[in-house]
Amino acid sequence: MFVGTYYHTLEEQNRVSVPKAFRTELTPGSIVTKGLDGCLFIFTSESWNKLVQKLQSLPLTSKPARDFLRLLTYNATPLDTDKLGRTHLSQNLIDLAGIKKDVVFAGALSRVEIWDKTTYHVYVDGLSSSESELESSLSELGI
Repeated sequence: MFVGTYYHTLEEQNRVSVPKAFRTELTPGSIVTKGLDGCLFIFTSESWNKLVQKLQSLPLTSKPARDFLRLLTYNATPLDTDKLGRTHLSQNLIDLAGIKKDVVFAGALSRVEIWDKTTYHVYVDGLSSSESELESSLSELGI
């Protein structure tokens, strides 16, 4: 399970250190891809395989299903880390997430999200300002 927030810096050659707290679960086979809301997602191999099974079960005749599958898979790449725990992010993924220099790794239970620091704080501040609306929406779902 991934929880917590960690700040890192994008280095030369688009390398960034994966937080030590996340490295043990992000083993070979983990995938980094375009996420939602302006971030990147990192899935463990197990989580990615479960998601792929769900995506494959979506009806081919549903345009939203095809589009969501494309959104997640077109930009997916293996998460390879070196012996120092650094990974290379493709320029395409960096551009998709608007990452400049400062990076935030945020644990979101079954995945890790990678954000540009400024984008992350704007997003989280927005969540804080709509906290009561979120609480109301979730209580309607029985949560």
